[in-house]
Amino acid sequence: MSSSAPLAGVRIIECSALGPAEITTFLIDLGAEVIKVEPPQGDYIREMTWPIVEGTSLMHLHVNRGKRSITLDLRTEAGQEIFRNLCRDADAVIEAMRPGGLARKGLGFEDLKQINPKIVFCSISGYGMTGPYKEYPSHGVAYDVWAGLVNVATDDEGFTYLPEHPSTGIHAGPLFGALGVLAGIIRARETGEGSFLEVAQSDASAAMDWLRSETWRAYERPESEVTGNKADNFERRAPGTAGMKEGVRYQVYETADGRHVLFMASEQAFWKNFAEGVGRPELFERWPGSKYADHARGNRELQAELKAIFATRTLAEWLDFGLEVETPLAPVNTPKTLLDDPQFLDRFPMYSVEQLGAEQIPGPLKFQGEALPVPTKAPTVGQHTDEVLADLLGWDTEQIAAAREAGGLG
Repeated sequence: MSSSAPLAGVRIIECSALGPAEITTFLIDLGAEVIKVEPPQGDYIREMTWPIVEGTSLMHLHVNRGKRSITLDLRTEAGQEIFRNLCRDADAVIEAMRPGGLARKGLGFEDLKQINPKIVFCSISGYGMTGPYKEYPSHGVAYDVWAGLVNVATDDEGFTYLPEHPSTGIHAGPLFGALGVLAGIIRARETGEGSFLEVAQSDASAAMDWLRSETWRAYERPESEVTGNKADNFERRAPGTAGMKEGVRYQVYETADGRHVLFMASEQAFWKNFAEGVGRPELFERWPGSKYADHARGNRELQAELKAIFATRTLAEWLDFGLEVETPLAPVNTPKTLLDDPQFLDRFPMYSVEQLGAEQIPGPLKFQGEALPVPTKAPTVGQHTDEVLADLLGWDTEQIAAAREAGGLG
């Protein structure tokens, strides 16, 4: 068993505003040290979105957990010099805001690599550093609607609105960024050479949904080259769930307790197991379907049979049944019911209010035989300023007081 966290010894200096700060949350959970450099007034993430937990936003409590906060006024020479000193022995610097802000203060990659050739500099932003949208102000949902992940809905009065949807880009962007930062650090430790990488949250939305976009592009080729699958008689179906709307053997059904179960017997073997398991082998005999990827699309007669069958047992009973006869069934959860799902409870022992100020989901990575470190509560503005200057730069109280007098600490 390892005696240290996987990323122990990795130090990252972060300048962030709002959600992109999540780029280092993933690394914090694995043991990295992250110093969050804030302007004197602090990152206003603490007041953003909802819920507000005892005066502080849940977003801040989650994405900035485990970090130490130092306030620096980077408009001053004193503040800039402190920042450079913090970067001398760091592995990476994160610019989690509009690109170029640090460079305009003489603290960009080209500047920092003069004092730390191994520095990995990562810029994470909404639309990235190039392209016609690069200067647009934006929020998280913009990246998902841009990438085609959110369907526009219309209410009874004819007004369009954004329906409930998962947020992809604002979480996937930081995840891709964390992967890139680690790749840069590994290479820098091997070669002594730093790197400058950037990631756009909009890019991440598009990358996560690659199958649908690539399918539409593939369909631009002639049907002699690109077809649908065998189970659909090679007809080219729309990608994503559009091809499942009329599905029957791959569909959601209501259970006896008012919940819903996802039935996924699109493989012939699973479908046979199900039919025989419920004592209805004639359903398989009448509609055996193709060997793979057969949803029995449009078969309303079979769908009515299945609707009646699924209404006879509770969700929990169906899950037990699926395991018993080996046919794929899954619970249909909401973000609320998920937290009480037995699989979730086994995989995600949540951090407590006492630990982090609000119940939070830990990172999903698990190192067998190891307990990953529990992060500390997200910091207040500048909470660790004196501590960081003493620990990282070896400053005494007089030096810290002089920096504060010079305006470097705000």
